[in-house]
Amino acid sequence: MSRVGKMPIALPQGVEVSIKNDQISVKGALGTLVRPVNALVTVTNEGGKLAFAPANDSVEADAMSGTMRALVANMVNGVSKGFEKKLTLVGVGFRAQASGQKLNLQIGFSHPVAKDMPAGIKVECPTQTEILIKGSDRQVVGQIAAEVRAIRPPEPYKGKGIRYADEKVSLKETKKK
Repeated sequence: MSRVGKMPIALPQGVEVSIKNDQISVKGALGTLVRPVNALVTVTNEGGKLAFAPANDSVEADAMSGTMRALVANMVNGVSKGFEKKLTLVGVGFRAQASGQKLNLQIGFSHPVAKDMPAGIKVECPTQTEILIKGSDRQVVGQIAAEVRAIRPPEPYKGKGIRYADEKVSLKETKKK
């Protein structure tokens, strides 16, 4: 059996889980997340702990039990603590401004770029060169951060652009005569 799938998920206080009709829904302080349960995995709630087991002895069911356990663990963490991604802007005159559900970027183009945030995602700009993307769904937070970064990824010669806060950009040396 999958090593990850063997470990049960302990539910923190204030988190409710309901399993019905091949769907699992996790409700907490930061919202509700719903995910379909794969037919190859059986999920049981035993006294505040979620257990995942493969439905049969196939390799696919074994692998999927670990995958489902990881996805549901992310859901539990998301509705209790939340997830966040931090982006930084590197470049002269590069600015970010959050207004409601919209992120306005001035990143060296001839026009400002506006990015709308989906429901459940909050965007903040503590400084003009920092962007914080917060939400309860880990997949959506990571996808939105990747889409914002893709607007102006760091270029390899000066490193200007939008990058993750912990990202290291290796700079190339310019061409010599």
